[in-house]
Amino acid sequence: MRPVVRASMSPDVFAMLFDSPRLARLAELACVAEPLLLDPDDTSSIDDTEVLITSWGAPRLDKAMLDKMPRLRAVLHAAGTVQGLVSDDLWERRVLVTTAADANAIPVAEFTFASVILAFKRVFTHMQQPAEMKGRWAELRNESSYGSLGRTVGVVGFSRIGRRVVSMLQQLENVQVLVADPMVDPAEVAAAGAVLMPLSEMLPRVDVLTVHAPSLASTYQMIGATELAALPDGATLINTARGALIDHDALLFECRTGRLDAILDVTDPEPLPADSELYRLPNVAITPHVAGSLGTEVRRLADSALDDLASLVEGNTPDHVVAHHDLRLSA
Repeated sequence: MRPVVRASMSPDVFAMLFDSPRLARLAELACVAEPLLLDPDDTSSIDDTEVLITSWGAPRLDKAMLDKMPRLRAVLHAAGTVQGLVSDDLWERRVLVTTAADANAIPVAEFTFASVILAFKRVFTHMQQPAEMKGRWAELRNESSYGSLGRTVGVVGFSRIGRRVVSMLQQLENVQVLVADPMVDPAEVAAAGAVLMPLSEMLPRVDVLTVHAPSLASTYQMIGATELAALPDGATLINTARGALIDHDALLFECRTGRLDAILDVTDPEPLPADSELYRLPNVAITPHVAGSLGTEVRRLADSALDDLASLVEGNTPDHVVAHHDLRLSA
């Protein structure tokens, strides 16, 4: 029997995620309630809701919200983290929760891989000061600090994104990949083509350091003054995870001297104050949190939720279930 399904997210997000083919698939899998998209200000009854598809802009599923949906048995989150969505009341009611975080990891890993390639040739720095490089192009052929061959990339966090980055880096010739993550098995990292080691041992060895750890109390500013100082001259720091993982004052100190480059898709705070010196440094590239799913990429998130819905309808356990106890280790 097909479940009654509703959606909870911002209207603009819903329009991006659910185009005509995906709405048609939803109608094939479930009984689409009317209205499909919940309006927080609408007092109409939604007590027949059995499955709720959520995404950015959905309200927290607290007791008051859950009391309106006594038949709710599954929440399919068509986005990444569910931290701001779930509540103790939701877990107590044993509602199944899934996430599209795996789908969202794809563009972040792609962005990171591209950034690593560009970092090997300091592309962002050259883009920001083309006049200064005019006439010097021939000199760069003899710069031993350029190029990917024989380089080392450090990956902090063997997360769903970190794993994808490690996999993508295997395409590069003679590039060593190191991983720092105290929670994983060395054999698992080795099977992916990388070497697991403590962060303190990794830092002096890398040409590029890319961060993919969760934002937790224990990881706050985990890349601070000591860690940044341990990086070799000319290294590049890439952060597509959370801004709070990096001590930005310490990063400014190192980048101001020109010793390190940085590619930051996330910052702390986000966005940075308009007068932040990091904006003005030629060796710092700041993008507006674009690594995650944007534009057409967000349809992967809808597809992930619909795949999980199909599993439920077939009587199977969805592939992307979120366990309550795992949330303490995720962003």
